[in-house]
Amino acid sequence: MVETARRRAIEDAASALFRERGYAATSVRDIARAVDIQGASLYAHVTSKQDVLWSIVDRTASRFEAAADDASDTAADPRARLAALVRGHMAVLLDDLERASVFIHEWRALDDERRDQIGARRDAYERQFREAIADGRHAGVFAPVDPAAAAAFILTALNGIVLWYRRDGALDRSAIVDAYAALALRAVGANGALPS
Repeated sequence: MVETARRRAIEDAASALFRERGYAATSVRDIARAVDIQGASLYAHVTSKQDVLWSIVDRTASRFEAAADDASDTAADPRARLAALVRGHMAVLLDDLERASVFIHEWRALDDERRDQIGARRDAYERQFREAIADGRHAGVFAPVDPAAAAAFILTALNGIVLWYRRDGALDRSAIVDAYAALALRAVGANGALPS
């Protein structure tokens, strides 16, 4: 689908509203008001509120998947791979907090078929973290942690940033990313020099 400036503005407004109020509490009229068009005119650009949610969640899922693929392709050492997965995940979160928050918190509001698709994609994405952790255990560079539990712990910690991070806050973005990568590695008992 070709993205128009109006469609982008609609998705930006919807992302902010969904993040602030939640999907269920946001009406089509709220979204239209946020982009300064009539409610009925919104349908010239989108088919439904569900369509807007799907577009936001699907695009964000694709960004997470691309970041994980890049991390897995470029880092053979499990420590470097896990650190790269964390850094890639953080980049997606911090590049667009509103869309990332909608992806994390509102994907369950999708219709059954789309929710199943995103659920499967989320599982495949998490599997890359689990595999990096399992590889690190096998190589003896991580503690004998359960890969599924450790991956869930790390991703939950990372995703929490959408609740508190502020672009104009006192904490520098790169310092936060570095700290989270180091904390993720410590969570799995990484030994040896931590990758940068």
